[in-house]
Amino acid sequence: MARKRPGRFRRRTAVVGAAMITGLVLSGCGEDDGPPVLTWYINPDDGGQAAIAQTCTEEADGEYRIQTSLLPQDAPSQREQLARRLAAGDSSLDIMSLDPPFIPEFAEPDFLAPVPDDVAEATTEDTLDGALAGAMWNDELVTVPFWANTQILWYRESVAEEAGLEMDDSVTWDEIITAAEDTDTLLGIQGIQAESATVWLNALYESQGEQILPDPTLSSDEIETALDTEAGVKAAEIMHTIGSEGLAGPGVSAMDENQSMFLFQGDDGSFMVNWPFIWTATQAAVEDGDVDQEMLDDIGWAKYPRVDEDTDAAPPLGGINLGVGAQSDHPELAWDAVECIVSPENQVEYFITNGNPPSSAQAFEDEEVEDAYPMADVIADSLDDAAPRPQTPYYSDISQIIQENYTPLSGVDPEGTPPSTDDYVKQVLRGERLL
Repeated sequence: MARKRPGRFRRRTAVVGAAMITGLVLSGCGEDDGPPVLTWYINPDDGGQAAIAQTCTEEADGEYRIQTSLLPQDAPSQREQLARRLAAGDSSLDIMSLDPPFIPEFAEPDFLAPVPDDVAEATTEDTLDGALAGAMWNDELVTVPFWANTQILWYRESVAEEAGLEMDDSVTWDEIITAAEDTDTLLGIQGIQAESATVWLNALYESQGEQILPDPTLSSDEIETALDTEAGVKAAEIMHTIGSEGLAGPGVSAMDENQSMFLFQGDDGSFMVNWPFIWTATQAAVEDGDVDQEMLDDIGWAKYPRVDEDTDAAPPLGGINLGVGAQSDHPELAWDAVECIVSPENQVEYFITNGNPPSSAQAFEDEEVEDAYPMADVIADSLDDAAPRPQTPYYSDISQIIQENYTPLSGVDPEGTPPSTDDYVKQVLRGERLL
């Protein structure tokens, strides 16, 4: 479901839409008509990337022009299209918007052009730690952070008060589970068989100071997972409890990010882990009359829940990084364009118009960001502590296995699911079993 935005966001998005039309006009021009044309393969958004392309084209002052080419809607299809083009040596892949989990798969076979030292320094000097970690492979910066995303803990202040729960950075999963049980309310999580299952499981591991893949650089014959560990049992216990006890409602198996938001906005809502789009989407729902202002006024926010009170949470990391194709005809110009695209000013504008948070710490200090997102400091702190999903060229296979084994939540066995998933991963990566 498309997110609606409050009135002032819609007005700004209209301007972005006009810029997108301009970008499409540019895409019809060939290089014979003027300066080199750089193609930027973008993931779907509300027009913000096309607007930035137009801005950076103007700032290039004739050195280059940027045209945008839209990738498919879902991340796996984006990965597939880019992987095929990169493997074929497509020279049109000047700039690419890349999901962090897919970066190792593209970096390992040298599909990505190296990031020049001066570009790396200029574009990451104030990047938040989690966003920077997601741009790397094998301890090397192989892409440039553009925008970053993370989940925070949204809560109904009235429910937290009724449960007697102090909401700060030390609140745990066990505490919010107990609070939901005591107040007869429901938790907003993502229980659908989708990428969100891997996002959640990985955050539960990382929040215990563990990694699903202790050494992600190993070959498929050597790679080992840490699923069958004490951390794995605890993560599975949390997921199983919420599913088997009905703490997310009867529709948990179909609950994605939007569905969990709708649950949270309802009379039975209490606590929810979700991305920052929740704020503008709920504002829009109030404006449209679908949600009462009283509900919006009741929303609080905190950092992602801890697994245990003595270990800091490691929130999920999402977002988009920018890479340059190794076969690009204009790599130097492409990196110049990347520097422009990820400037703090453009990241601020992109956050305000499209709802996608910056990777830049400086951008979070902008007054307009603070006005639009009163929880901006929590988002920034969360991005500093966020942990990427397993960084491996075999990520797609591993994620699919996790999705199959950790849904439905009620079927997760804390003693049986971690070791069986561990074996499944090894067998698939060693070519002993098919997905």
